[in-house]
Amino acid sequence: MATASDGGKGPGAAAVPPQLESFLAIGLDQRTAENALANRKVTANLTAVIAEAGVTECHKSVGNLLYTVATKYPANALVHRPDLIKYILSEKIKNSAQLDAALSFLSTLGPDSLDPVKFEEACGVGVVVSFEEIQSTVNDVLNENMEAILEQRYRINVGSLCGLVRKRQPWGDAKLVKEEIEKRLVEILGPKTEADNAKPIKKKKEKPAKVEEEKTVAAPPSEEELNPYSIFPQPEENFKVHTEIFFSDGNIWRAHNTKSILEKHLKVTGGKVMTRFPPEPNGYLHIGHAKAMFIDFGLAKERNGHCYLRFDDTNPEAEKKEYIDHIQEIVTWMGWEPYKVTYTSDYFQDLYELAICLIQKGLAYVDHQTPEEIKEYREKKMNSPWRDRPIEESLKLFEDMRHGLIAEGKATLRMKQDMQNDNKNMADLIAYRIKFTPHPHAGDKWFIYPSYDYAHCLVDSLENITHSLCTLEFDIRRPSYYWLLVALGQYQPYVWEYSRLNISNNVMSKRKLNRLVTDKWVDGWDDPRLLTLAGLRRRGVSSTAINSFIRGMGITRSDNSLIQVERLEYHIREELNKVAPRALVVLHPLKVVITNLDYGTIMNLDAKMWPNAPDSDASAHYKVPFSRTLYIEESDFRLKDSKDFYGLAPGKSVMLRHAFPIKCAEVIYGDNPDSIVEIQAEYDPSKATKPKGVLHWVAEPSPGVEPLKVEVRLFEKLFLSENPAELEDWLGDLNPQSKEVIKGAYAVPSLANAVLGDKFQFERLGYFAVDSDSTPEGLVFNRTVTLKDSFGKAGPK
Repeated sequence: MATASDGGKGPGAAAVPPQLESFLAIGLDQRTAENALANRKVTANLTAVIAEAGVTECHKSVGNLLYTVATKYPANALVHRPDLIKYILSEKIKNSAQLDAALSFLSTLGPDSLDPVKFEEACGVGVVVSFEEIQSTVNDVLNENMEAILEQRYRINVGSLCGLVRKRQPWGDAKLVKEEIEKRLVEILGPKTEADNAKPIKKKKEKPAKVEEEKTVAAPPSEEELNPYSIFPQPEENFKVHTEIFFSDGNIWRAHNTKSILEKHLKVTGGKVMTRFPPEPNGYLHIGHAKAMFIDFGLAKERNGHCYLRFDDTNPEAEKKEYIDHIQEIVTWMGWEPYKVTYTSDYFQDLYELAICLIQKGLAYVDHQTPEEIKEYREKKMNSPWRDRPIEESLKLFEDMRHGLIAEGKATLRMKQDMQNDNKNMADLIAYRIKFTPHPHAGDKWFIYPSYDYAHCLVDSLENITHSLCTLEFDIRRPSYYWLLVALGQYQPYVWEYSRLNISNNVMSKRKLNRLVTDKWVDGWDDPRLLTLAGLRRRGVSSTAINSFIRGMGITRSDNSLIQVERLEYHIREELNKVAPRALVVLHPLKVVITNLDYGTIMNLDAKMWPNAPDSDASAHYKVPFSRTLYIEESDFRLKDSKDFYGLAPGKSVMLRHAFPIKCAEVIYGDNPDSIVEIQAEYDPSKATKPKGVLHWVAEPSPGVEPLKVEVRLFEKLFLSENPAELEDWLGDLNPQSKEVIKGAYAVPSLANAVLGDKFQFERLGYFAVDSDSTPEGLVFNRTVTLKDSFGKAGPK
């Protein structure tokens, strides 16, 4: 009779599937192999990994690592999976800690080129941790935790102790670490006693007092399902009991709506997903907002729902119509269509009435503390002297605030939350401030304005938002978000936070961007060196390239990674390589006279705008004049030749792109030996010469007529450091060479018709776009991104 142990191959047993056999052959245990076979995605991935490894059987330790690769490998770095498998097979990566580090490294790298040195350093390849080092680290960890060990004895969590050792010795043998910890615990504590062997008595959890409330329906789905419709009984008439249950530790992780509230919500939404993109109109949007748009609009689109564009305009002093107009225009440019355009100020009357309701419930009060006093009292967890003032008094004072009868800074409305809470966002946040400033959207009707903490959650609720999505720095605001909605008996959206987009050599803070613009460190919000969306667009980056980059990043809650700017450039380059026609431009012209070409002779040569286009396709070609006087790059000529230089030198030949070989015959100097004014050369009309170097060039379109002159702007990284935001003197880290303006570049005549929005590949120089500073008298081009192999690093080829 067949058994599990014999693989089911006994008489009359069904044949074992070939894939299961291959999974077992690499050392997976029966259950793991069968589970893998039950999941189509895992089956496909593991089969592909085994094929890439080229093994039919291997040691169990290697097989388990291959299984981990199949189940956890980051999809955005698929191109590097064969390299990782080679490291595993060669046992350079031989344990799960190394593999986890490798997967983390590759997820950040994505499709970019793999630097083996950095990769091996990141995952501990070649690092050997001796047993003596393990013993020393274990000893340190146990000494530091001796008090807990002596108190808990053998109930101490050995796994936690192993984790502490692993932090210090990530590449140490995990089995040896565990064995050494257990051995040392016996040495410290001695043999186990009867008390150590006794089962611990479980403490019964105290159940909260029952409150008559509405019946609940099915249990709520998990957070990962992003379902906003979880239901939980809400004792609206007993707010104190409710807050003690859910908010006493300052932590809340999901919405809890009553059946009646949820039914009302579903009646409005029809069960559709409703999201919102809520920018504050106090500046231009940057690439981090592009990620927010991708998530907010993208989730709604994917699930056939709707996304609001909502302007979070609660601070009239910082907001301008310029910013509102820009945001609306850039959202459309990014490819998104809002369901509706709304403003927080549209709800000012609703918010005011809800504030009165909050005061009437005894959950808000008018306070007269100064900002400094509020800060001090919060730090000391002390109540404001006005916290317990009578409700009627707060109502009267709030009405006076509303009508402008109290001076700015002399009173605020604060929510009565929990001053003893460790989460500072539960320490009686301010709901309203007095500001005698007209509002750009609401006019001069109001003298009080709601805070973000008060307005944001309520407007989410009023607009029946199902998924309130925001970046991780708002994670600590979840308690106050739900506190207010519960206090007022309002519908609660589902809240989920994701990681910010942090890109190297840039700042993403609006405050810092505003400083750069206001203090004129850059040339406005659309400066091509900034990662504002306006700046990227002006530089020549398309919205599709930006969205492609963000899609490649994925959406996680891991907020400790800094994305290299080169990764963004990769996506930009990938797109431009497909859409940007080729052209010839010389940035720093050096005059070359073809001595064996008659003066006045002009040859109009064919040049391809698209390298792979067939010769018969006339639309893929443009004409390039070849004449006696032409220009090459200054850096493409040297007086002294070398093996690694592919440019022009005395007595040496090079090929002119789309034209003929030329040979340097003579160098004409200016007033001093360092000043070269002209190169005299001869061309080979037969093209019999086959030089290695190929140069770009531009010729006079007719005798004595200067080529088309254009201005070219080259951009480098705005900051010298990878993470300037961490520096105290971040402005001191600005790159003084971040912008170079070249006013005397020469271009082929075909570029004369270029208009704003046109993009080109200037051969050997990079990808360029027409700038908005262009005029009929002169074109201006911005370099969007260099070619994959930067020009000039090893000489032209």
